[in-house]
Amino acid sequence: MDGNFMVDRTNEARNRELVQQYLNILDDSAEGKIYVQKVEDMISTGTPRLIVNLNDVRKKSAERATGLIHNFVEEIVCLEQAAKEMIQRASPDFVKTHEVQVGFEGSFGDRHVNPRSLKANFLGNLVCCEGIVTKCSAVRPKVVKSVHYCPATKKTLEKRYTDLTSYESFPSSNVYPTEDENKNPLETEFGLSTYKDHQSFSVQELPECAPAGQLPRSIDVIADNDLADLVNPGDRVRIIGLYRVLPNKQNGYSNGSFRSIVISNNIQLLSKESTLDFDPEDVRNIRKLSRKKDVFELIARSLAPSICGHDEVKKAILCLLLGGCEKILDNGSRLRGDINVLLIGDPSVAKSQLLRYVLQTAPRAIATTGRGSSGVGLTAAVTTDTDTGERRLEAGAMVLADRGVVCIDEFDKMSDIDRTAIHEVMEQGRVTIAKAGIHAKLNARCSVLAAANPVYGRYDPFKTPMDNINMQDSLLSRFDLIFVLLDEHDPDRDSKVASHVLKLHCYRAPGEEDGTVLPMGAAVETMSTFDLNGTEKSSEMYEKNSDWVDDSQKVLSVEFVRKYIHLARSMKPKLTEGATEYISEVYSEIRSFDTSKTDRERTMPITARQLETLIRLATSIAKARFSKTVDKIDAEKAYNLLHFACFKEKPKARLDYENAKKKGVDYRSDDEHEEEEEVSDLKLCQA
Repeated sequence: MDGNFMVDRTNEARNRELVQQYLNILDDSAEGKIYVQKVEDMISTGTPRLIVNLNDVRKKSAERATGLIHNFVEEIVCLEQAAKEMIQRASPDFVKTHEVQVGFEGSFGDRHVNPRSLKANFLGNLVCCEGIVTKCSAVRPKVVKSVHYCPATKKTLEKRYTDLTSYESFPSSNVYPTEDENKNPLETEFGLSTYKDHQSFSVQELPECAPAGQLPRSIDVIADNDLADLVNPGDRVRIIGLYRVLPNKQNGYSNGSFRSIVISNNIQLLSKESTLDFDPEDVRNIRKLSRKKDVFELIARSLAPSICGHDEVKKAILCLLLGGCEKILDNGSRLRGDINVLLIGDPSVAKSQLLRYVLQTAPRAIATTGRGSSGVGLTAAVTTDTDTGERRLEAGAMVLADRGVVCIDEFDKMSDIDRTAIHEVMEQGRVTIAKAGIHAKLNARCSVLAAANPVYGRYDPFKTPMDNINMQDSLLSRFDLIFVLLDEHDPDRDSKVASHVLKLHCYRAPGEEDGTVLPMGAAVETMSTFDLNGTEKSSEMYEKNSDWVDDSQKVLSVEFVRKYIHLARSMKPKLTEGATEYISEVYSEIRSFDTSKTDRERTMPITARQLETLIRLATSIAKARFSKTVDKIDAEKAYNLLHFACFKEKPKARLDYENAKKKGVDYRSDDEHEEEEEVSDLKLCQA
């Protein structure tokens, strides 16, 4: 060890004892040979980082696991020395050519936090922080050792560089030498100097975990060597590393405040979907529910049950949550599976309430408004790093919602320039940036649910729907479904709505005391990762509050709907020949409608994109019943939904579909009935 290590050299015997203890922990040749196999894989692949599970350390020595978390700087030096000795036994040449490092995984207890929970008492500790990457710097080489040649004395000098981001050494003077102590000029030998990759990025707390009404917190992360260039803006990550502070220097002196960072030693990419705990009872209920013939209508009715009516709109939102099947063709073309829906209509028709429900139900959703968003805020922006002055990419709302849903309220309040920026995202599923010397492509494979008011504030029945919407056809054609919601004056409907709303106000949640104010964001204050010892709980299948829901209209609970959609999204049904023929037939039929000869007035342009819309809708309906195939009955429901969105009326029912419904024929095959069991068992194994 060098003299500038933070480890006290007078306690060399204790350090050697720690190294021996870690050697005993890593050497599992007599047991499962987990780390012996990892070392062999490191040597064969050339990976310099050994990943150690903290649970394995805790099983053999709880004292060492506690020391790694609370006294990380001293313990990690001994652990890395033990790893080097273990690898040196297997391959002496590997240690000479590679700088062996150790990364961690496993359970971290109360050190498993988000950026908001990082406090001063965690400084110097090993922490595990989860969040979403918002800003990334470019990967730059950072000098580790510089070699200088003096022509006058024919000697070679070496200088090593360390700073506060090096947890094993004291910071050194970073003055670059240009002459020796005798004032002889030095020449830098760049070929003999040593460099390492260096990158910094910001991790922001997850949108669903941020308290309502508060700005999200973020933390800067340093990634060196093999950890650099592992993440992109929009990725959900788990960062394991040392929590440390750096002084903020102003005019050559410290102002007493410090900037905190995390020096990473392991980075794990999280899945795009939020994880849910599935109980065997949930799996049985999902399997049982999927066998019902009216399962699609039941789940659609359970979406936002507090909103009266809008049955077809709720079906469209369910299709949006389930999504179609994305396809990547052999030539590299991408056929999107995301479904985009636009709600346009009079004020007070519950457009914004539907958007709010999607935010609570979708596995990953981000909300924004038209007036509060710009084009670069929705896609991506190029910003300047305040510390280094470098250009870096900052992800927008659509990039952060990759594989999720973006809810845009007041869509009509956006300027045309800002709306043009999302054209590429809605069809290609990516954001292309070519500005300020940066050319990059970011994934933004998200569904768009937008709500807007007509151009005149209220819908004018004497003008065509296209005149009321007043948006470009290039944008409207990217929406799969466009619904016109009208505030019509109908005494029967008004009485039904009034009765439904009054029942809502009469109902009060059990256990709620008089005068009690519920905290803001009470449902999302706590991260799921805090409850490390929590047990899986089954969700109630149906809502218990039947006081405000008709007995004949049972609805599913919100948590159960989330779990059902989470499983259904994983299905990959294939088109059958019957569904293909039907979609081809109705597409030709809907294209042949002439608005000048009939009283039909389209709410959206009918283009070739509507053919893909029919396929996506039929696929999502098949997912709702956990089917392996997209049958003709799914295509018929998709056509009914598209026809209602285009012409504000349902098409004439076809005989085969009506006869099947009257006779109560189960249109599903025996093979499809067995699908839920296979999917459920698979999910249980993953859980």
